[in-house]
Amino acid sequence: MRHRVNIGCGRSPTEGWINFDNSPAIKLAASPFKYRLARLFGLLNDHQIENIEWNRSHKVRFADATKRIPLEDGSAECVYTSHMLEHLSRDGARRFLEEARRVLMDSGILRVAVPDLTIAIEEFRVTGDADRFMESILVEAPPINTLQEKFTLMVSGYRHHQWMYDGASLRKLMSENGFRDVTLCQAGQTMIENPVGLDARERIEESVYVEGVK
Repeated sequence: MRHRVNIGCGRSPTEGWINFDNSPAIKLAASPFKYRLARLFGLLNDHQIENIEWNRSHKVRFADATKRIPLEDGSAECVYTSHMLEHLSRDGARRFLEEARRVLMDSGILRVAVPDLTIAIEEFRVTGDADRFMESILVEAPPINTLQEKFTLMVSGYRHHQWMYDGASLRKLMSENGFRDVTLCQAGQTMIENPVGLDARERIEESVYVEGVK
């Protein structure tokens, strides 16, 4: 049986699929000694502890998909990622696409959902509020001045956006990195056969969806 894979699932794992995320909290949860030590010294707040326990209970696996998705070559029939790609640098995005192609079988499908820059721009045109626009695209890096802030970064990782896309730019990126038949999909539309468990309308109010074929 070929795998179905969700990369960067966050708190939205896909039921019946293999779910990966790069949150350092997952690695911390895998080390009981480090986890107990962090709790003992009060380095984890209640939200961080809840997040670690949630990932444990939902069996989310760790993967840095810019380095390696821990699956064999050609072992996945589809790879899905939602609101992850914008957190990667341009180079990181290309490395992720290379890894996605590696794990996909021939004619396998990659589905990518990202925040649609066009939606944010249209809202700015209506409001004229530049501060609100900058806040909405989440490009500000978090502070790392105190020990608590540094530890929070170590546990949570960077969560700001490093690049933004519209449908055309995402299609171009995927086409330039080896995918064919790259298609802008309407919400709810997918080329994935029998997409059981997949939320093809995930974050519909802010997303653009693009699929490509290996």
